[in-house]
Amino acid sequence: MEIRDEDDTRMGKVDFGGVIKDVCLAYLPDLQVGEYTIVHVGFALQRLDEESAMQSLELYRQLGALEEEFGDHWGIAARQAGERRPPGTEETLR
Repeated sequence: MEIRDEDDTRMGKVDFGGVIKDVCLAYLPDLQVGEYTIVHVGFALQRLDEESAMQSLELYRQLGALEEEFGDHWGIAARQAGERRPPGTEETLR
């Protein structure tokens, strides 16, 4: 979404299905806005083509990994306790 220099380090804002995070782009110095990347612990590690990125996101959604990483903490806690989601709470990631 955005690329900038921060203290001589190339940084970017990355959209993870609606969740925006700051990511270090030092390992991919030629990554451009609009491209897809694999991110681990805040570092962009590998460029992906759009098809591969969409397949990966769908797999993570199916596994519940995006929900676990980025949101729906009420739902996760309820499931772990064997309960239903508390009334009035809504999912943060769809």
